[in-house]
Amino acid sequence: MKFHFQQALRALILLAFCGLIFQLHHTGDITKYINPKYSGLSQSASILFLILFFIQITRIWTSKKETEIHDHHHSHSCCHNQNDHECSHGHDHGDSPFTVKKLLSYSIIVFPLMTGFFLPAKTLDASIADKKGGLAILGNQNKEDAGQENFENIDENSADDFEEYSLEDNLEDFEEQIEQDPSVYEGEQEISKDEFEQLKKELNSSSVIKMDDFVFSLYYEEISKDIKKFKGREIEFQGFVYKEEGLDSNQLVVSRFLITHCVADASMIGFLSELEDAPKLYDNMWIKVTGVIDAAAYNGAELPLIKIKKWEEIEEPFIPYLYPINIKIL
Repeated sequence: MKFHFQQALRALILLAFCGLIFQLHHTGDITKYINPKYSGLSQSASILFLILFFIQITRIWTSKKETEIHDHHHSHSCCHNQNDHECSHGHDHGDSPFTVKKLLSYSIIVFPLMTGFFLPAKTLDASIADKKGGLAILGNQNKEDAGQENFENIDENSADDFEEYSLEDNLEDFEEQIEQDPSVYEGEQEISKDEFEQLKKELNSSSVIKMDDFVFSLYYEEISKDIKKFKGREIEFQGFVYKEEGLDSNQLVVSRFLITHCVADASMIGFLSELEDAPKLYDNMWIKVTGVIDAAAYNGAELPLIKIKKWEEIEEPFIPYLYPINIKIL
């Protein structure tokens, strides 16, 4: 039997990718890279890598007879250059010597494995918010056309026709389930059109706007579109502190990152806030705040301004990101 080192290396790489994806799902860290709705797709990729691994195993060892047959066929199928007689059949059987080009190729493939296994999943933070534009991004979001609404053709008055019921208890139970088992979060961002409208109705009628992770992006969008409508309302939410150059000493941004597909398309959403204790707070500090909604101008755009009445430091959530609510079509 002949052992083929490069074929064995390729099998090991396939198994490593399978193991990495499995580990990310087992620990729940997969939610720090992709939207949970793609969890099934990444699990399928892990299974595919495992299948390819078993196929690759068959190429690691070959019998002496198989090697001789292969070498005989190879010698007759190669096209020979008249000057240096190099084989130009156009593919690599895995037995050719290591070259700089081949080493570079293997390094590119192995690099994400090394970082995935040995470096902890890093959460997007204030430094990334600054690179993405910070408050300028929030200002641009408020300048976008109202046509970006999830349902721009829905009759606003139709919400009154829905049966009145409260989702608050269900949302609190949902948050408790996430803390106990992060995998519960997968797929839970999909609701019906009626439930979507009911959430907006509760936003308009509740005495205190509670911005839990499930409704954060929806409520943020609604408040930003019509700040005057919500001015003076009390609000509760949590996020990380981001301080941008140029803000007053009593100002900061309480921010979150919204993930549509994966961290590559992450966008910052958050509220410009005023707080007397602002100088005591630092970037990336997670806080839970209660305040009153007001309005402020920034670079020609009107932004919601939260006048914080009380705050407390909290631990970074296991799932620090927000995900858009998907509406069931059928």
